Amino acid sequence: MARIKPQALLIQSKKKKGPNRISLTTIILFGLIVVLALFFLVSTFRHRSHRSSFPADNHEQILGADNSVLDMKNSDLPGYATIITPKGTITVELFKDSSPEVVDEFIDLCQKGHFKGMLFRHIVKHYVIQAGDMDKPGTIEDWTMRGKHYSQLDTSLKHEAFMLGTSKAKHDSRGFDLFITTAPMPDLNEKLIVFGRVVKGEDIVQEIEEVDTDEHYQPKSAIGITNLILKQKI
Repeated sequence: MARIKPQALLIQSKKKKGPNRISLTTIILFGLIVVLALFFLVSTFRHRSHRSSFPADNHEQILGADNSVLDMKNSDLPGYATIITPKGTITVELFKDSSPEVVDEFIDLCQKGHFKGMLFRHIVKHYVIQAGDMDKPGTIEDWTMRGKHYSQLDTSLKHEAFMLGTSKAKHDSRGFDLFITTAPMPDLNEKLIVFGRVVKGEDIVQEIEEVDTDEHYQPKSAIGITNLILKQKI
């Protein structure tokens, strides 16, 4: 038997080993790993982006819901009040947005019948009529002197006539008085909390201010509020 030379053995061993081939299964597994890695990275990025924007969006949604609730509650409140007097009917619009707390108190007292039968205690012609009790005697006289003083100075008037308000003095259910101005009052903000205005029945207000009064601006004959009715619309 002939011997195989070392060089020939080396050539035969190289032919037997040959190059290593990558199987199809390995390629598929590698591809799946790459796809899963990319999917994980994209999901992580989206999750972080969503979390960073969520608080602001959620806050806006909460505010929107709260505002809707407030608007709904505000729209349910009566927007007008009808003051019935022996002279006729006066309709006032309530400022639910600018004076919500006072309007709420006024509505609550109306529902309890607080103003029914309330007398007009003071009537100052071309200035103001007041129903209910004043906290301090002499206040109306002080208002009148101020009104004359402003008229003499011919100052620019900031407030219109026929505004509905209540005294700024601390009041309980017995002390909630009503004022209707019959002329502009330059110092209205110092004296009253305005929470409405007359939209119908200005002539009735003027008839009431024409009744006879004594030296303390109190009507000589009793006149008051027969009833007060709340309304959604007029």
